[in-house]
Parts: sequence; structure tokens; C-alpha cells
Amino acid sequence: MSAEIRITPMTPAHLVQVMEIEKASFTVPWSEITYFREITENPYAIYIVATAAEEVAGYAGRWLILDESHITNIAVAPGWRRKGVARKLMEYMLRASLGQGANRMTLEVRRSNLGAQKLYEEFDFSVAGLRRGYYTDNNEDALIMWQYDIAAYLDRKERKDGADNGN
Repeated sequence: MSAEIRITPMTPAHLVQVMEIEKASFTVPWSEITYFREITENPYAIYIVATAAEEVAGYAGRWLILDESHITNIAVAPGWRRKGVARKLMEYMLRASLGQGANRMTLEVRRSNLGAQKLYEEFDFSVAGLRRGYYTDNNEDALIMWQYDIAAYLDRKERKDGADNGN
């Protein structure tokens, strides 16, 4: 698992592996037909995969609506977790959103998913609200998180990374 991670658009050819990750990651997984429609019919949807060689290590999706991006899902294959795949997916989503005119991003996350919340906080997301009973499998609440200024975050990150690299 030392192969280089590449981020590319999700295609129907990725769906078998995406569904394996989906089923391993979520108690109420989306169907393959839902993903197929998202990537082939939804004009607001943008889905990406993180691949290493021919293996899908993770994926993420978002809807671009006017000047806002909404993360619909993000998941990493069990064998690729804690290897930076989710960070690469998130950074790509932020940069692509900004490049397409969206300077704000939102998502929902399970109240109990502290690991995901910590990751999102690293990207300057903060809790802005609550959706009670959002998850249908157990009626768990979702935290609504927002990243309100993608450009400022990326600017700070580039200055920090530049400083860390001796520039």
C-alpha cells in the first residue's frame, strides 16, 4: 500500500470497488444505481476517487449549488484508513470547489463520529447546527458543519506549508 494516491473523476468503472467501500463504511449504504445516476445524470454532482494503481482507496462526492459546495459522502477503504486518503480527498474537494466559484462548503456528520469531526475541523469546518434524527438506521442526530471561507483556509495552509518547507 505504498503506491501513489491519484485523485480522478469517478466513472461507472469504479462502482464495483466504490460499493465495496460503501458497504464497509455505512450502515445504510447508497445503492450502485444511486451512484451511477449521480455521476451520469446529476448536473450538480461531482464525484471523485482516490486510486493507488488500479485500486480505489476512497471516494468523495459533492453537489455544487451556486456558490456553495455540499459534501454528500466521503469514505475510505478499511485497508487505506489512517493513511491520509481522506485528507487528500478533502483538500481536492476544497480546491475544486473554490476553482468553480464556491467559497463555502457544508456537510453532515454523525454526532458519534468523532474521528470524522476531528478531520473536518482540521479543514476549518465548525459545527453550525443539528439535524435531529437525521440517520434512519438508528435515529442519530447529524451535526451540520460549515467551512465558511475556503480561500482564506487554503491561503493560510499554503503559507504554513511554504514555511515548513523552508520557503
